[in-house]
Amino acid sequence: MKTFKKKIKIIVEKTKTGFSAYSEEYPIFTTGRTIPELINNALEATQLNFEEEFEITHENLKFEIDFAQFFQYYKVLNSKFLAEKIGMNPTLLSQYVQGHKKPSENQTEKILSGIHQIGQELSEMNLIYKS
Repeated sequence: MKTFKKKIKIIVEKTKTGFSAYSEEYPIFTTGRTIPELINNALEATQLNFEEEFEITHENLKFEIDFAQFFQYYKVLNSKFLAEKIGMNPTLLSQYVQGHKKPSENQTEKILSGIHQIGQELSEMNLIYKS
């Protein structure tokens, strides 16, 4: 079976019962109560769509979610803290999050890079209890 070389963009939207996801390019649609469940369901739906032609893995999927929905779901991520971490005006980031302004591609990359950096820092941290 051939390996699929392209990234498939999957649009994620928050719903009342969890999340939905779809591709604008292919007939791929799914839902999930949580983000991890949605990611697994999207992979399964994509694999079913291409099962006769290509081998699909997580690396083939590119998930996208808008700013407001991202910060609504990941409430633990404080936009003021993120703005300070990436050297951005907190008011400007807040306007992006609330949908009052649309960030440029460079600003989006800067924000995403900051989110990835925070995620990396958190993944390398161990918590201990000192008595």
